[in-house]
Amino acid sequence: MRSIRPSFTARRGRGARRGTSPALAAVALASALALTATACGSSDTKADGKSTASATSSDTGDGKIKIPDDIKDKLKERGIDIDKWKGGAWKNWNKDDWLREADDYINPIIQGLWSSGRMRDANDPDTGVDTNDISGDQGVTDPTPAAVDAKAVTPTYHANAATAGKVFFDSPEGTMVCSATVVEDPAHPGKSNMVWTAGHCVHAGKKGGWYRNIAFVPSYNNAGRSAAQLETATREQVAPYGVWWADWARTSQQWIDQGGETGGQGSSYDYAVIHVTPEKGTGGKSLEETVGSALPVNFNAPAVPKVSSITATGYPEAKPYDGSTLYQCTDKPGRLSINASDPTMYRIGCTMTGGSSGGGWVETGSDGKPSLVSNTSIGPVTSGWLAGPRLGDVAKGVYDSVSKKFADQ
Repeated sequence: MRSIRPSFTARRGRGARRGTSPALAAVALASALALTATACGSSDTKADGKSTASATSSDTGDGKIKIPDDIKDKLKERGIDIDKWKGGAWKNWNKDDWLREADDYINPIIQGLWSSGRMRDANDPDTGVDTNDISGDQGVTDPTPAAVDAKAVTPTYHANAATAGKVFFDSPEGTMVCSATVVEDPAHPGKSNMVWTAGHCVHAGKKGGWYRNIAFVPSYNNAGRSAAQLETATREQVAPYGVWWADWARTSQQWIDQGGETGGQGSSYDYAVIHVTPEKGTGGKSLEETVGSALPVNFNAPAVPKVSSITATGYPEAKPYDGSTLYQCTDKPGRLSINASDPTMYRIGCTMTGGSSGGGWVETGSDGKPSLVSNTSIGPVTSGWLAGPRLGDVAKGVYDSVSKKFADQ
C-alpha cells in the first residue's frame, strides 16, 4: 500500500472492507499497494486519546515564531543552534541529530525560503511494493471500489474550495508537498489558525523524525494556472493568501511509533494538526479570517453504511497529474482494514495520486452542513482508490491539544 502523503508521491488508501475473506484481502492488498514515504504528524497521541505535543509558541499575526528558552537550551544540548539552523544547518539530516520526539519540534521561519519555484519543484518519490508489507489479519474489508475519475475544481479555488491548500516541507529526500484543510479552532471561534493534514506530512514515522520548514499555502495557484504558466508566476500569484509557517504540530503517537513508508502500518492513525503563523504580518488577522472559512471536524462520523458520499480534495502530484491544480473525488465509502486491532478506515474510488495526501475528506451530516471526517492517507500503486482514517478519540486528543495550547494566545 502506498501512503498518499506529501508531495513525495503521495497516494491515498481506501477504507473499504466488507465481505472479502481476510486471507484473500491480505494477498490482494499486499500485491496492489505501496505506501509513499511522505511526512507524517507533528505531535503524538496515545491510545488513550492523550497526545504529546511539540512546543513552540508564536507571536500571532506578526509573522514571527518564538522558540521558548527551555526548548532552545534543550536543542543546544543536542548541538542545534537556531541561528545556524536558519542559516542552512537544517539541511543536515544526520540520523542521530534528526529530531524525533514530540517536544523536539522546531520550525523557525526562514523568510522567502518557499519561493514560487521551490514550491513548484516539490515532488513525491514512490516506494516499491513489498508483499510482506501488509498484516496477515486484515479483518473484514469491503470489495475494492470502482475507480472514480478525479474532477478538476473550477478556479478560483478560493471561491469553490476556500479551506483547501498545500503543505510544503523538507525531508532527507528533498522538497516535498502534501494537501491540507483549514479547520475550526474551538478556542478561537471564527479566528482559527489550525490546519488538518496527514501525519506522514509532518513526521517520518517509526524510522525518522520531524520534517522541516513546514509551511501551509491556502488556495495554492488560486487562478488554476497550468504548470507552464506557473514557471513564470510570482510568489504572490502562487500564494495569494500568503505563506503560513507551522509554529506547532501534533500527530498521533501511533503514527510516530508505527508509521512506515510501505504496507499501511500506522495508517489508521495517519493524521496531524498544525498551528500556523504568517510569514509576513497580517495585521493580526487569523488564517480563518484571511481565507474566510474553516471546516468543523466530526470525531463521531457515522459508520460506513450510513454515509451516502464523501468528497476528497487535494493537489495530486504524481502522473498523470502535475501538482499545479486542485481536484476532487466524490464516492460512497467502503471499509478497509489494514490491521484487525486498528480502527477500520474509509475507502473511496478515486484516481488522485501522490501529493493529494493529507487532503480533507468531507461529509454532509444530517443537519445539512459539511464537516471534515478524514484525510487522504494511502492508496494503491496503480491508483484507483484512496483510504483515510476514521476519526475518533485519539484524533480528537490531537486536535484538542493544539487548540488548548494556543487558547490564551
